[in-house]
Amino acid sequence: MKGLYQFVRDSWQNPNHELWFKRMIEWRRQGSITRLDHPTRLDRARSLGYKAKQGYVLVRVKLSRGGRLRKKFRSGRKPKKMRRMKVININYQTIAEQRANKKYPNCEVLNSYYVAKDGKHYWFEIILVDKNHPAIKSDPRIRWISKPQHTGRVYRGLTSSAKRSRGLRRKGIGAEKVRPSLKANLGRLH
Repeated sequence: MKGLYQFVRDSWQNPNHELWFKRMIEWRRQGSITRLDHPTRLDRARSLGYKAKQGYVLVRVKLSRGGRLRKKFRSGRKPKKMRRMKVININYQTIAEQRANKKYPNCEVLNSYYVAKDGKHYWFEIILVDKNHPAIKSDPRIRWISKPQHTGRVYRGLTSSAKRSRGLRRKGIGAEKVRPSLKANLGRLH
């Protein structure tokens, strides 16, 4: 027998297109960072630690798609130097988390999830926690985030999407130079 969240999850697999077109039109008109009262994907938010209580802040971030390579060269180069390098080597979701944390500096990013995309934008919803709120400090399940070692965790690549971007989901053969970081292993031999 299915529960409520299973039905919500299934509705995301087969979306109502008319509803989505209306949502997209509304979201495109909104700003880059929009604070929300309720999550758009309740099942996903709850599975990532969201609670409908004081101290939790929910934000939807709009990101522009594309433009992640450096501009094409207009003048001559050696063939060796003609590579168009990536501007930044982290995923869109981590960038969205960092922008949300910059807007709400008194909060820490707990987690985030994908909501939608169109031809020009991505949308992610970010779960932030106010680490100094009394309701958070008194809750034994989330009070770990108010400890000093978790300050600025989104900027240090400690959120779930950043760990995926850093390759930390892999273990064993082929992942020897991933830990503790790629820079730490830059000149190291096997």
